[in-house]
Amino acid sequence: MEMTVNKTLVENLKGAIRDVPDFPSEGIIFKDITTLLKQGERFKEVIDLFAARYGPGGPVPGVEAIVAIEARGFILGGALAVALGVGFVPVRKQGKLPAQATRMTYELEYGRDTIEMHQDALSAGQKVVLLDDVIATGGTAEATVRLIQGVGAEVLETAFLIELGFLPGRSKLEALGQSVFSILKYD
Repeated sequence: MEMTVNKTLVENLKGAIRDVPDFPSEGIIFKDITTLLKQGERFKEVIDLFAARYGPGGPVPGVEAIVAIEARGFILGGALAVALGVGFVPVRKQGKLPAQATRMTYELEYGRDTIEMHQDALSAGQKVVLLDDVIATGGTAEATVRLIQGVGAEVLETAFLIELGFLPGRSKLEALGQSVFSILKYD
């Protein structure tokens, strides 16, 4: 399921992302994608890359829905779902969805968090791609994979605009047997 991305395009996309030092806490360099999103051409290039991968003729065929994680994942996931003509499923923090939801609680570095998805959002056997903006430590993505699998749907691949390769997110997902695709990697 390999797919190479043109090096010039990668550099253009990386150049459109702003680094914000010490956010959300001291010592962190936050990769702010809002500067990429405001550039229509760059935003379209990102969606086109994902669509080429998950659309007809791409290396990961048969996608029936895009599952995306709150909040920046919604921006990418919604646009990709429209481009592919498939459904969109939001995964939100606890208490944000209006109907009956299934939930998954997971450990953070300091504490716990809970995510939810509507109980009727996916059906058993449905083939989905999990999409988010960044894979870092992988806790939220791992919990989302477990949530999707818990309702019997199949995660074809986990996908991210940005991968922070110096953190354990990829290995955490691969330990679950998940394929991981990222457009931009920072080591």
